Amino acid sequence: MITPATPPADLRDAQLDRLRQLLAEVLPGNRFYAGKMAAAGISPADLRSPDDLALLPFTCKAELAADQAAHPPYGTALSFPLDRYSRLHQTSGTSTGRPLRWLDTPESWESVLNCWRVSFPFMGLTPQDRVFFPFSFGPFIGFWSAFEAASRYGALVIPGGGMTSTARLRFLVEHEATVVFATPTYALHLAELAARERIDLAGSSVRAVVVAGEPGGTIPATRRRIEEVWGARLFDHYGMTEVGPVAVEAVDTPGQMYLLESEYIAEVLAPGGDEPIPAGEFGELVLTNLGRVGSPLIRYRTGDLVQLATDPDPAGRTWRRLSGGVLGRADDMIHVRGNNLYPAAIEAIVRRFPEVAEYRIHVDHTGPLADLRIEVEPADGCDGPGVAEVVSRAVRDELLFRVEVAAAPPGTLPRFEMKARRIVRIQSGQ
Repeated sequence: MITPATPPADLRDAQLDRLRQLLAEVLPGNRFYAGKMAAAGISPADLRSPDDLALLPFTCKAELAADQAAHPPYGTALSFPLDRYSRLHQTSGTSTGRPLRWLDTPESWESVLNCWRVSFPFMGLTPQDRVFFPFSFGPFIGFWSAFEAASRYGALVIPGGGMTSTARLRFLVEHEATVVFATPTYALHLAELAARERIDLAGSSVRAVVVAGEPGGTIPATRRRIEEVWGARLFDHYGMTEVGPVAVEAVDTPGQMYLLESEYIAEVLAPGGDEPIPAGEFGELVLTNLGRVGSPLIRYRTGDLVQLATDPDPAGRTWRRLSGGVLGRADDMIHVRGNNLYPAAIEAIVRRFPEVAEYRIHVDHTGPLADLRIEVEPADGCDGPGVAEVVSRAVRDELLFRVEVAAAPPGTLPRFEMKARRIVRIQSGQ
């Protein structure tokens, strides 16, 4: 059994055994991977040591999208006949705007739930907790799986669908929720409403806020703001619809997330390349899920940029940690007048100011050089132009170039229950 204390060499050997078992079960029926492995001339018998993982071909999201477009609606990356599958979820969208649809057999779904069961002790969640889910359930996988896993764990799960945000606040207070799951954006929006409705979140029974779906949980300014207004400890969590729950923050490692190495083989490679990156350097996370046999992903290029921690583990755990969580996405980089930055760098500045209720980033690509403009919506009672000036100065001082920052009228910028979409890109011809 792989545990967070399994010695690294034993961990790699156990992962290799599970990978060979996965391939042996997948390849007979999974046309997508049978074709990829045949083209690469690879069979499970070729995997003789952990280093042989590099023999396997990569999988990327564009391939999966093309496969589903060519073989609608679910593609060919399925290991079993369709009647074996019992769950359907989908991503929030690809670069083409079309979401990936993802199916699970009961056994594969159990593997997803097990990832959460592994995660809960890291965050100090117990069967005595009352866990509130303040959103309407749709095809997004994350909170479906967390809800069911928490219920099986023995916690009291409290659904918050079909309500206004204000009603959800009163509901969680009434039922004395101790843990709240949300995106960072929605956690801040609920706090904004609570202040307006004179609901004392910091004085409520909530002791932990688990955030996922966006990188904000490990952005220090966003983290501090959520923890202050909720009076609770924030725990960041990372996963993907097509991969599953991947990494989680522990009580004793704020700002870092443990990779669930009992369930995944994780590589950190040069962005867009195939060379491993040493711990402490910036690279792309590549994942192989070991238990989701019905819909596996092998050497999946997530596009998420991470940095493996180099400091000693405070509890002697051997699983690797992501320092600062997910730092950005390779395809989210903004190129502005010779400067390269990720949206998280802007959020890290904007969220320092409680006077900012919400913000939005406009990237204009219609000219020879991209232009960047930031809209900031002032919090109740704050002076919009004054807030914009303060943020503009902070951006200039930290990023070392000028950006137009404008005040939006109060209440005009969109609020988001699920993943926030704060970047507006204007292309030529629009």
